[in-house]
Amino acid sequence: MILGCVLAGGQSSRFGSDKAVAELHGRTLLARAVDALSGWCEHVVVVGRAEAPAPTLPDWPHPNMGPLGGVAAALHLAADEGYDAVLTCGVDAPHLPEDLLALLSPGPAYLAAQPVIGLWPTSAVTAIEAILHGDGKHSMRAFAEAVGARAVQVAAVPPNINTPEDLRAVETHHGL
Repeated sequence: MILGCVLAGGQSSRFGSDKAVAELHGRTLLARAVDALSGWCEHVVVVGRAEAPAPTLPDWPHPNMGPLGGVAAALHLAADEGYDAVLTCGVDAPHLPEDLLALLSPGPAYLAAQPVIGLWPTSAVTAIEAILHGDGKHSMRAFAEAVGARAVQVAAVPPNINTPEDLRAVETHHGL
C-alpha cells in the first residue's frame, strides 16, 4: 500500500500569499495535488497545515523543518499504519507525469528536477530521523542520498509554482 503525501507547510514567501489556496482554472493548487496523488495512492494526507481537502498532519518533529519535516511526518504515519511506501509531492506541482508511479518504482526514487516528488519506502523513516536530529544538511537531496534513492530524469519537468507569475504561466501554457 502507498500513502500519498502533499507537502503544504511552506511559507510561500516568494508567492506573497498562501499558494496552497491559489486557484488554477478554478481549483486550488492544494485540491489539485490531493486529487493527483489519489489516483495512485490508497490514502492521501496533507502535511504542514491544519485545513485541507484530506486528513492533515503536522510536520515532524516540529514545524519549520522544511520539506523533510513533512516527509518525516508521512513516513511515521505510514510505518504506524502498515504502508509500504509514501509518494510525495509539493503543493506547487499541479501537473505530475501520468506515469509517475511507474517512473519512481521501485523506490526510493525522486524526480531529479524536483526532489520533493518522490517515492520513499517506509523503512526510510530511520534515515530521515537521523538527518532531522543531526547537524548536517536538512535537504531532500541529503535524504535521497542517505537512502540510496535514484534520481529520475523526465523529458517534461512538471511546472513548479513559486510566484504569481509562475501561476499565470502555467494557466497560459498548460491545459490543467
